Amino acid sequence: MGDTDRRTVLGQLLGLGAASAVTALTPSTAQAMDWATFFQAHYKELTPEDKERVFTRLRREALSDHGVEIDIQDPQPIPGVAFAYCLNLSLCNGSRRCVTACVEENNQSRDPAIQYIKVIELDRGTMNLESGDMYYEGLEVPREGKVYLPVQCMQCDNPPCVKVCPAQATWKEDDGIVAIDYDWCIGCRYCMVACPYEARHFNFKTPQIPKYDINPHQALLGNRIRPRGVVEKCHFCMQRTRNGHYPACLEACPTGARKFGDLNDPESEVSQILREKRVFVLKEELNTQSRFFYYFD
Repeated sequence: MGDTDRRTVLGQLLGLGAASAVTALTPSTAQAMDWATFFQAHYKELTPEDKERVFTRLRREALSDHGVEIDIQDPQPIPGVAFAYCLNLSLCNGSRRCVTACVEENNQSRDPAIQYIKVIELDRGTMNLESGDMYYEGLEVPREGKVYLPVQCMQCDNPPCVKVCPAQATWKEDDGIVAIDYDWCIGCRYCMVACPYEARHFNFKTPQIPKYDINPHQALLGNRIRPRGVVEKCHFCMQRTRNGHYPACLEACPTGARKFGDLNDPESEVSQILREKRVFVLKEELNTQSRFFYYFD
């Protein structure tokens, strides 16, 4: 894959040839576009030297745009590890502390608000998501007769979002994380249409994050501040999990409902849960082969 592939895709979407695509952007778009980013090679083609240049650019941009010095890294999948998530719906109390922790850890825009996790309040005894309520703010939780279903990226082993991306900007990593190359995302949003979990989010505007709320510990494919015009989603906090830590949402959970670990380790909590509990995945009939499992005690 060469750099011309991305320009060709943009040209096709604009109804132009590859050579003229980059000159046909509106003035406002052209002014906002970082040409070094536009012509950057695909993530999988970057050499260590290329990545260092990217890190330098991102540090410079963070200081210029946000007044914050960041530590940008590129943690790699741990050999032999297959990440998975399990969530005990008997314990989830709907507090949404997981949502807040995720937003803070992963530098999600506050205005307009982007949240990787949505929590749905359901009547006990039903899993009909259409009847659920995502907007129960101001209510004391948990409410009697209700259960709470957090939904986020399922890190599918058969991800429909990956199949439809015309720029190959998203793919499945060896440890199970579905990653996005933000510099190659062209913002067509085909992946959002393909995702049956509504787990992908588009930046219609430049993300706004208060300076002192920015998490400076960032990953190239993870929680670095995304630009306007790209899609983003949960990535299992790769800046944490690939360095031996739990996801932020798990650490914030007040009830211990969230479990995370390695499916290839028979002694891990997630492996034990899959052996001993009756687990299910959302929309199993679609054969997305989710890595996010739910269960009740």
